[in-house]
Amino acid sequence: MRICVLPGDGIGPEIIAQALRVLQSLDLEFETEQALLGGCAVDAVGDPFPEATRKLALAADAVLLGAVGGPKWDALPRELRPERGLLGIRKLLGLFANLRPAVLYPELANASTLKPEVVAGLDILIVRELTGDIYFGQPRGIETREIDGLPRRVGVNTMIYSEEEIRRIGKVAFEAARKRQRKLCSVDKINVLETTQLWRDVMNELAPAYPDVELTHMLVDNAAMQLVRAPRQFDVIVTGNMFGDILSDEASMLTGSIGMLPSASLDETGKGLYEPCHGSAPDIAGKDAANPLATILSVAMMLRYSFALEDAAGRIENAVKSVLKRGLRTGDIYEPGTTKVGTAEMGNAVLEALQEGR
Repeated sequence: MRICVLPGDGIGPEIIAQALRVLQSLDLEFETEQALLGGCAVDAVGDPFPEATRKLALAADAVLLGAVGGPKWDALPRELRPERGLLGIRKLLGLFANLRPAVLYPELANASTLKPEVVAGLDILIVRELTGDIYFGQPRGIETREIDGLPRRVGVNTMIYSEEEIRRIGKVAFEAARKRQRKLCSVDKINVLETTQLWRDVMNELAPAYPDVELTHMLVDNAAMQLVRAPRQFDVIVTGNMFGDILSDEASMLTGSIGMLPSASLDETGKGLYEPCHGSAPDIAGKDAANPLATILSVAMMLRYSFALEDAAGRIENAVKSVLKRGLRTGDIYEPGTTKVGTAEMGNAVLEALQEGR
């Protein structure tokens, strides 16, 4: 197993360090090699996605990423911002399927901003298309046009999806639903956007091949409302790049902290990039305050989806559950009556739980 490790910016190196400790404790045969992506790459070589990183990512069987970005680089031209590195690696590797689970651990029910009875038992999987839509569509940019006889600046972005792009993400979502509660909700904006008319048409065309999966449709504004009104109605949600970006962050807060949520971005063969859903949190970088659990859980997803090591993945997830049952919490999920710990101590606790669970 060849793993490309990209610590990235802010808290990225700290949380990646704990995730690697967990991976190394499993007595598996693998090779890791680190490279630069994001702001650290801009600082080092003037490119958020250097050629050396491209080569390493292409050669690897999986990629483990910390986080990229931060206000330090906000004033740079758009093509040099850290986020361009993240978009670039997704495009280069063809990572079209983003899987974001939103699971509420019973011990964290009070950390959610919603009432415990609304979110108790929450277990949602959001399947987001990742390489199309308005984030990549052409034409795009800022230009000057004559409006009412005067030159005016105009911003242009293009929402575009091909039938094949929709079909392949739809298949991933149907297959995922088949392994869960067999309920799939496709989210679109059919009443306004022709792009999503095609989206709904293709999803309906796929449905007969999955007679055991119940397919429903929901407008994105209603889906956003339903996620906070009655989130347990959802099992698997499939949607486009922009809607998925927004809805998955909303769903993450139902669980109490975005610091608990892992993600997988997969190509058509199962090769993937694995990262926590949260950002680089530069305000707490270097303070041993970051929550490493989302990154550790991302390692579990990597073992499951890219390497088919279900037992190892389950061991990690059970270790995280054990740590939470013991009452250990980083600052983002801390509440009175629990024990507040730092990044390294949380990593130590997961390692201990893994050893105890052998």
